[in-house]
Amino acid sequence: MRNFLKDGTVRHLLLALILVGCAASQNFLHHGERIVFLGDSITQLGVKPNGYVTLISDTLRTNYAGMNAEVIGAGISGNKVPDLQVRIQKDVLDKKPTLVFIYIGINDVWHWVTPGLKGTTKEDFESGLREIIGAIQKNGARVVLCTPSVIGEKNDGTNPEDSMLNEYSDISRRVAIETGSRICDLRAAFTEYLKSHNPSNEEKGILTVDRVHLNDAGNQFVAEQMLNILEK
Repeated sequence: MRNFLKDGTVRHLLLALILVGCAASQNFLHHGERIVFLGDSITQLGVKPNGYVTLISDTLRTNYAGMNAEVIGAGISGNKVPDLQVRIQKDVLDKKPTLVFIYIGINDVWHWVTPGLKGTTKEDFESGLREIIGAIQKNGARVVLCTPSVIGEKNDGTNPEDSMLNEYSDISRRVAIETGSRICDLRAAFTEYLKSHNPSNEEKGILTVDRVHLNDAGNQFVAEQMLNILEK
């Protein structure tokens, strides 16, 4: 029987396939990226000097100057998934992005327990995410979908909205998989971090200023999670 592994053509083909696979896994960040960060007040604040959007922009400019990446913040306070659906054309698609980070879900949950406001049903949350992602992908851009982070920083599962946040995070994970999007699992990352960095089980002050919005450490933490996606 012929030994195909000794055949030069086959050897070269196998080597080419390996190299292509390695390149594909290492080059998620492309030259000339236009990256839009879509979200709520966390992202709106993220464009401030110490915000996570600015930190990512600074890192790309310093470490990947040749990439010529452009970063655009598109966060609006109080936004939920239905709000993103309304403004997706103006605030995202018209910007001609190549990559979009969607960081949403906090208000979709939090507004269920906020007087005078209404959250987003799980059904509308899921269908809305699918519509938003579909529109972005149809325009040729890739999507990174983030799970919602925290509403309270207690590490023992006693934050009042923990259970609902976990349910909505599961929806985001499933939607990311089924739409071929990358997942940035902030919910899991925050939960794991707080287990080892919140020994007094405080409800705020570790990564947030008010149980939700990020302090300097929180902005740095989120930037690191997102850069991990970009640099893979």
